[in-house]
Amino acid sequence: MTRIVTILVAVAAAVAPLLLVDQTFFVQTALAAIVVTGLSLFMGYAGQASLGQGAFVAVGGLTVAVGTVSLGIPPLVALVLAPVLGAAAAALVGWPLLRLRGHYLAFGSLAVLLIIQTVMATVPLFGAGVGIFGIPPLSVGGLVVTDQRVYSYLALAGLALALLVCRNLVRSRFGRGIRALAGSESAAASSGVPVLRSKLTVFAVAGAFAGFAGALGAFFTPYVSQDTYPPFVSFGYVVMAVVGGLGSVWGGVVGTLALSLWLQVLSTLSATPGMPAAAGPILQYAGYGVVLVLFLLFVPRGIVPTVAGRWAARRGRRSRTRERGRTAPEVDDSLAASSAAR
Repeated sequence: MTRIVTILVAVAAAVAPLLLVDQTFFVQTALAAIVVTGLSLFMGYAGQASLGQGAFVAVGGLTVAVGTVSLGIPPLVALVLAPVLGAAAAALVGWPLLRLRGHYLAFGSLAVLLIIQTVMATVPLFGAGVGIFGIPPLSVGGLVVTDQRVYSYLALAGLALALLVCRNLVRSRFGRGIRALAGSESAAASSGVPVLRSKLTVFAVAGAFAGFAGALGAFFTPYVSQDTYPPFVSFGYVVMAVVGGLGSVWGGVVGTLALSLWLQVLSTLSATPGMPAAAGPILQYAGYGVVLVLFLLFVPRGIVPTVAGRWAARRGRRSRTRERGRTAPEVDDSLAASSAAR
């Protein structure tokens, strides 16, 4: 059943760009799903907290913007370099940051994002508050990417790779170690799990995912500034991860899609005639808050774990019913044989 659903989802995702006239929503949703997949790995499986994942999205975007505009790096090289620098930045700030726990770690990660925004607002190389314009389109040799559909398929390829890496990482021996961290770091350490190194590795993987998403987003919308990566977006990544289900490989994708569609509905509602100009931001903030509260109250595990749990329970009831159906005739036959013997 899981394979069938996966194949159907993959086919639908591959066909969708061919049917859409404007690819903006599709690309942005796919890129957000890449970031949330890494965040779900970090928060759900490793049991950590982060409110500033947009910092590493900004690192990826700056890699492309500064590299192509100021340093003359070929666009393809900048795209490949972005996840590497995203992982390196995550490992660098994670070395002191991941010694914190709980809300201290969450606020520390948010501080990293605010620091990067301040640097982008003041340092001329990073835009100095104006931003960086004129990012060239992605090109491979003499082939220049101008069709939005190419970015859609690149985003899908990045998402597929992120899901594959996450799945293999979780199922590995290392994955069993990071799952132990979510339960108790002390117990994991006593079992031989290198706590800080494991957290650093997961944080770096999530940073690489975010760096790639930021780089491809910079090519898609050829402009980068400190306003491109507001803290509000990073908070949204957390809500998406919670809605989809922390500790689930597919939770990030499902949560991102569900919340993005919900926000799109609210955006359409705010654009209706007669609505005040401030309706859009107000409805977005209210939309995040309402969804988060409702899911924490009624679906605390998130969509994917809840659906998977109910499906497993249903299959268990069916199997028990079949087992009872098989054993009942055997009991009747044994009773009939004992009666005949008497």
